[in-house]
Amino acid sequence: MHKKLGTAVLLAAVLAQPAGAQKVTLRPYTHTSKEVAVYTTAKGTDQRLSQGSSVPFTPFGQPLETQVCVFVDPSKTFQTFLGIGGAITDASAETLAKLPAAQQQEIIDAYYNPTKGIGYKLARTTIHSCDFSSGSYTYVADGDKELKTFSIAHDEQYRLPMIKKAMTAAGGKLTLYVSPWSPPAWMKDNKSMLQGGKLLPGYRQAWANYYIKYIQALEKRDIPVWGLSVQNEPMAKQTWESCIFTAEEERDFIKNYLGPTLHRAGMQGKKLIAWDHNRDLIYQRASTILDDPEAAKYVWGIGYHWYETWTGSAMQFGNLERVQETYPATNLIFTEGTVEKFDFSKIGDWSLGERYGTSLVNDFNAGTVAWTDWNVLLDETGGPNHVGNFCYAPIIADTRNGQVHYTNSYYYLGHFSKFIQPGAKRVAASSNRDVLQTTAFVNPNGQVVVVVLNTTDQVMPYRLWVKGQAAETVSQPHSIMTLLF
Repeated sequence: MHKKLGTAVLLAAVLAQPAGAQKVTLRPYTHTSKEVAVYTTAKGTDQRLSQGSSVPFTPFGQPLETQVCVFVDPSKTFQTFLGIGGAITDASAETLAKLPAAQQQEIIDAYYNPTKGIGYKLARTTIHSCDFSSGSYTYVADGDKELKTFSIAHDEQYRLPMIKKAMTAAGGKLTLYVSPWSPPAWMKDNKSMLQGGKLLPGYRQAWANYYIKYIQALEKRDIPVWGLSVQNEPMAKQTWESCIFTAEEERDFIKNYLGPTLHRAGMQGKKLIAWDHNRDLIYQRASTILDDPEAAKYVWGIGYHWYETWTGSAMQFGNLERVQETYPATNLIFTEGTVEKFDFSKIGDWSLGERYGTSLVNDFNAGTVAWTDWNVLLDETGGPNHVGNFCYAPIIADTRNGQVHYTNSYYYLGHFSKFIQPGAKRVAASSNRDVLQTTAFVNPNGQVVVVVLNTTDQVMPYRLWVKGQAAETVSQPHSIMTLLF
């Protein structure tokens, strides 16, 4: 656990921004680098996104099988990277507001400032309440099918100010998308926002209009909305806000209501994300929706979470690959992940970050274009959460004393978000040892970013091998490295 007390300690010393201005078009890669910059976070050390000594490239031909290598071919490119970020929820915003002003700014900078922090460029927020709110609420009066009472005044106290602060720290622009957890209770067959239930047919158009009203309300407040998902976790009956859509129901809601409504409102440029649930059923959901041309024409991407049945690191990455290879024109976006069952005494547990690192590397290698963490900030209880579903966040604020605690997941995320720029292309990367997991990107300015993950107890010397040149370095046990050239 890395802890900061009182005023912020500048992160810039260890989080130096990579050199080179971002450009709009991708510069063709040419291997002219003489050395590699190395950043490391490692268990049992004080290294947290710490820059070490650069390592030189030297000529190196055919490696032997006994020589450990990470191979990178920047000339072979794949999906275009959109960004990394987290969700700004009611819980995050309420927690932030309870802190002294200096700690508030520290946290905002730690996430969104590209030089002092890890340069988040992506954000998700909720359409009215979710479990990470202090209570259930909506934006309209009961029974108001015409949405004449629609107002987001509730959000103006905490959530919208936090979003605006994040936008400012990120340089004035943040790629923001919005997601609903449940329609208002009176629109559902179970008459509750909680415990699943379904949207009643007679309210499908009213519910589609509700998304439009919300987007318009944000944009009137100078908060641009990039996209939206149809329904958070549409196959989960939860004790909190939830609503069930089968694949066929989501398909038909998209093609008959939400898609056309977005177009009529002049919002055809908003990116519509289907599914927004786990990897386990992702192919069934994607195929049902995308095999229907009238639904597929509205869908920008398929969103997914990481809560499927899994043991250790056995997340179902192969399911993402099936979707990507079958529907290559549709984007994959990780829309939510968090470690559940919060315990304040365990916020220094190294496995927190390793779960993030494992997911990030493999999700990107499976074709994912963007990755969104869940709550960016929670309090010392893992909340607030109105149904007791307490979870971890990369940054935990103890509102009792103003202390800000950085879990290692913050640094693991930073090994990607700080260095990979929007518009980057993923490039071919592989390892000849299962101890080392890797992914790599080439930024718009031609800089190559390689991430190397080691979740084992082994020290692993290796060579970064690129086009007949190699740079020697060492992967420490339970570490993550970012290499730049």
